[in-house]
Amino acid sequence: MGESFYKRLAFSAIIGAATLFGAGLLPAHAQRQRPERQEERQAERQQRQEQRQAQRSARRQEQVQQRQARQSSSEQQRQQQQAQQQAQRQQQEAARQQRQTEQRQQQDARWQQRRQQQQQPQQQPQMRIEGRYGQQQNQQQQRQQWEAQRRQQEALRQQQERQRWEQQRQQQGRVQQQRNVQQQRQQYLWRQQQEQRQAQYRQQMQQRRAWQLDQQRRRAQWRYQQRYLERLRQDQLRLESWRYNDYGASNYRYNRGGRYYETNQYGAQQLRQAVNLGYEEGYRAGQADREDGWRASYQDSYAYQDATYGYDGYYVNVGEYQHYFREGFRRGYEDGYYGRSQYGRSSNGAIS
Repeated sequence: MGESFYKRLAFSAIIGAATLFGAGLLPAHAQRQRPERQEERQAERQQRQEQRQAQRSARRQEQVQQRQARQSSSEQQRQQQQAQQQAQRQQQEAARQQRQTEQRQQQDARWQQRRQQQQQPQQQPQMRIEGRYGQQQNQQQQRQQWEAQRRQQEALRQQQERQRWEQQRQQQGRVQQQRNVQQQRQQYLWRQQQEQRQAQYRQQMQQRRAWQLDQQRRRAQWRYQQRYLERLRQDQLRLESWRYNDYGASNYRYNRGGRYYETNQYGAQQLRQAVNLGYEEGYRAGQADREDGWRASYQDSYAYQDATYGYDGYYVNVGEYQHYFREGFRRGYEDGYYGRSQYGRSSNGAIS
């Protein structure tokens, strides 16, 4: 038993020494094998790169061959088309030459026939010759008559055209003259209305001075009406130096109340100006009533009742201008009184 114990102990020592010796030698062996593996890997990578380059070269060559094949095919098709077109042209040329040859042959045959008829002795009676000569004269007279009728019709048509043009020119002149007379009449009526309004303004100013104390609780509205009267006075000064310009015939049409009205570019601009100025004045009037704590009533405003600010008396009558001014005033009054921007907007004191 003791001997076997010593044997096992000696065997274990030998195995441990061998293990230690192998462990000491393993790193050195591994270190020798590592460069070889790196070289192998590098060689493999280089080989794979060469293979990929070869594959790319093969693909490029194949694409070039395919492109050349397509070009060759398209060139062959083009050549075939050209050959077909050339053949068609040749066939057409041959057909044309054949038709020309046939026509020449027919002409030669007719000429030969006429020549033979002329060479033959004259066997027809003299009456037939005279009849043919009379037919030729009748045909010539008919042609002359037709030509004379055609010339008469052409002269009549030209005369009618000149008369129609002259009538149109005279009608345009009468229309222009009527328009000028109407504009002058409108201007005269407008001046009379302006003078009447000025007299009314002075009378109303005197009345307002009498009951100014009763209006103290509506100071904002009072200030607004004073401002509107001042703007009317400045507008009068503008009209005194305003000059009339002819803006041409009516080329605008608008619908109001189920009826159509016509005006020109300047008249349409006047109606748009009426809406904008009415909105601005209505907005300020609504603000004044709200500031005074007064009930909403745009009909009571003098600017709404007057509705002539900005009117110059041309191309639209005063009733049309007042209608659109009041429509803009009503919408502006509602926006100004209720402090909203439903129909327009107010920015930095500018109202539009």
